[in-house]
Amino acid sequence: MTPIRPARPEFRNINAFKDLTTYRLPVAGWVSILHRVSGGLLFLLLPLVVWMMDASLSSEISYGAFTAAFDAGVGFVPGWFLKLVCLALIWAYLHHFCAGVRHLIMDATHKVDKAFGRSSAIATLVASLGLTAVLGAKLFGLY
Repeated sequence: MTPIRPARPEFRNINAFKDLTTYRLPVAGWVSILHRVSGGLLFLLLPLVVWMMDASLSSEISYGAFTAAFDAGVGFVPGWFLKLVCLALIWAYLHHFCAGVRHLIMDATHKVDKAFGRSSAIATLVASLGLTAVLGAKLFGLY
């Protein structure tokens, strides 16, 4: 006699407010989503990166204006907001880089099991957030 398994729930109409709020995404899923978000953020902030590179390398005068922008601001944008945007840019770069290295390791070693996915996702989050905290502390003048 074969054991009778309980029927799995069948979702026909998913209510975004009720069902999606109770769904628990694994850590690897969050890292995957954040990898896409960080790539999009890097793409959207690319004009800012080009402006910062130009302003910091053109001349000594433009470098002085560039560094003063983080204290005094630019136009109606205050300096703390520029620092916050740069912190988001730092996080996006570091997370995208760490998640990319994670994918390269998974591709090179063919480790695609659930345990390695979880541990590498946690390592990616810890590394990217730790490095962001260190560089953010430098950005905000804590050391």
